[in-house]
Amino acid sequence: MNEPMNPSPATVLLQRVWADLGIEPDVADIGTPPPRPVPLPSRLATGDLAWASVRAVCMASGIRALPDPDRIAVAYRSDRALTIDGLPPDVWSPYSGFFRASDGWIRTHGNYPHHARRLRTGLGLAAGDDIDDVRATILPLTTAEAVDRIASARGLTVPVLPENPNHDARLRAAPLLEVERMGPSPRDGHHVSDDRDRHAPLAGVRVLDLTRVIAGPVCTRTLALLGADLLRLDPPHLVEPDWQHFDTGHGKRSALLDAGTDRFEELLAAADVLVLGYRPASLDRLGLSASALLERHPNLVIAQLSAWGIDEPSRAGFDSLVQAESGIAMIETLDGDRPGVLPAQALDHSAGYLLATAVLSLRERQRREGGGWVVRTSLRRVAAELLGMPRSSQPEVMRESDLAAHTAAFEVGGQKVTTAASVLPGLEFAAPHRWGSDQPRW
Repeated sequence: MNEPMNPSPATVLLQRVWADLGIEPDVADIGTPPPRPVPLPSRLATGDLAWASVRAVCMASGIRALPDPDRIAVAYRSDRALTIDGLPPDVWSPYSGFFRASDGWIRTHGNYPHHARRLRTGLGLAAGDDIDDVRATILPLTTAEAVDRIASARGLTVPVLPENPNHDARLRAAPLLEVERMGPSPRDGHHVSDDRDRHAPLAGVRVLDLTRVIAGPVCTRTLALLGADLLRLDPPHLVEPDWQHFDTGHGKRSALLDAGTDRFEELLAAADVLVLGYRPASLDRLGLSASALLERHPNLVIAQLSAWGIDEPSRAGFDSLVQAESGIAMIETLDGDRPGVLPAQALDHSAGYLLATAVLSLRERQRREGGGWVVRTSLRRVAAELLGMPRSSQPEVMRESDLAAHTAAFEVGGQKVTTAASVLPGLEFAAPHRWGSDQPRW
């Protein structure tokens, strides 16, 4: 008698997602393997993480067709597919990277000009000092000294650490998608209809997007793809590079507006879903904590993403920093000395797709049960999940995906923008708008 095969890492992850969201999975569907591995070679199970994350959205939105593994890989490495008027933008600052200290390595993030400025300030460097000056200044410092000096100026850096299996096990003991219902509100969402288009399950649903960079925008881009009326709001003083918004801004309107204004509250009152990507402590200061929001607007579905989780509410972070501090960078080292990286910013992209899955699920629960709902996850929690999946001693050698077969082209404000195409079978992105080019209204 044949013994039953162990479920794949992707299947185990999907089972966890459905358990977190309170969904009874279709056993036949949940174990369907990809037609071929997702070509994201690494020691950790990056391809399985990506497959499960995208597959979760497909299943939650009723898409029966399997996604294309090559297209998933291109989408997860979307910065490599992006061109504007035929040219790839500079997506990484020299101030973002690994720097050797006297007793190890640190990882910095300086893609935004204010982050690069703070890094230089913390190291006592002037605006004219170049990256060689940064390296020379960090080298005699210990990792703790370098991190403390940069952090004292509110720059972004972490020590590169080995993995901590006990800490990751504690994180995995909590849900990957933490769901909370708040308040026994009636079923009276603003734009709920039982006559839904199966190709656009979020048609008529208003989503307010308060996210930046990759993970949150991937979530909201997916919600727009599934029919949501998507409005992204950014504070006027915090400029987003055009290229970054082109990469994940598909199907959204983009407006500039400060939170705390009457207009913001009017938009919030008419919203069905709110997606948050700012630090929890910052949201609290603005009166945008989940509890405060649901007290004012009890029928919202709120999806909240942070880098490090609500246990570190004041701490800013990015995928690259979480990879470095969680131990991923040292697992992916190529030579046993210099830290390595995953083949994509997989924590960001997976967090985005998983949050989109949760929004779809919670909208369905709200239809049945009413109430306001909150779902939370973090890049660090996704990292813990990846670190608990099976791994290999060496990354498998895989072919590169054909970019031309998995991209989409748009004209945006007179510019030709080429981006990674949609990973959801049968659905195509609408063009991104230029950042901040729309009015703050539904």
